[in-house]
Amino acid sequence: MEQARFNMIEQQIRPWDVRDSRVLNLLSVVKREQFVPAGRQPLAFMDMEIPLGHGAFMWQPKLEARVLHELNIQPSERVLEVGTGSGYLAALLSHLAAQVTSVEIVPELSVLAAKTLAAHNYGNIKLEVGDAANSWGAEKYDVIVLTGSVPLSPKAYFQQLNPGGRVFAIVGDAPAMQAQVFTRLANDVFECKTLFETNVLPLQNATQPQRFIF
Repeated sequence: MEQARFNMIEQQIRPWDVRDSRVLNLLSVVKREQFVPAGRQPLAFMDMEIPLGHGAFMWQPKLEARVLHELNIQPSERVLEVGTGSGYLAALLSHLAAQVTSVEIVPELSVLAAKTLAAHNYGNIKLEVGDAANSWGAEKYDVIVLTGSVPLSPKAYFQQLNPGGRVFAIVGDAPAMQAQVFTRLANDVFECKTLFETNVLPLQNATQPQRFIF
C-alpha cells in the first residue's frame, strides 16, 4: 500500500507541476484508500476517477493535488467545498485551512462521508446537504472549490469571497473544459487564471447558458 502511495506521488503528482511540500506531505498523511468505496481500495492510487455511486466520482489524485497546490490555502482561511463526494478532498482541505464547510446534494453521499471523517477524527469540517450549484448561504469565504464542472464562470460565488479570496472551477462543456482560479483583487475586480484543460462531470443544477436550437 505504501509503495503504491509513493508511486502515485512520484509518478502522477510531481510530474503535474505540484511542488508545494505541504501538499506532497499531506498525501501521505491523509490515507486515500480510507475514502474509496468498499471493495475499490486497489483503485485508490490509480490515475483514474473512482465511481462513488449516485452518478458521482472521486477526482484523479493528480487533479486533487494540483488544485491544492494552486490555491495555496493558509492556516487562517475558511473554505467552502461544493460537492462533498467521498469526503477525501474535504479532509485534505481541513489540514490546510482553519475551517471547511462542504455541501453535498446527494444525502446518501454526505452520510457516508460523515462516517468516514468521524472515524478519523476530522473536527474542523462542517458537512451540509443541499443544492449549492449557484451559491450557499450568506457567509464569506477565503477559498471556494467547485468539484463539478460549470458551463459558465461561477459569478454568483464571486460575491462570497473575502478580499484576496479564490474560487476554483472547471468551466466549459465536454470535452473542452478549462480549470480556472478566480481571485478577488478588490471589491469588484477579479482576476482569472487558466491552469489546464480537463474534463469532469457537471455540477448538478448549475446555471446553463442560452443555447441555439436548430
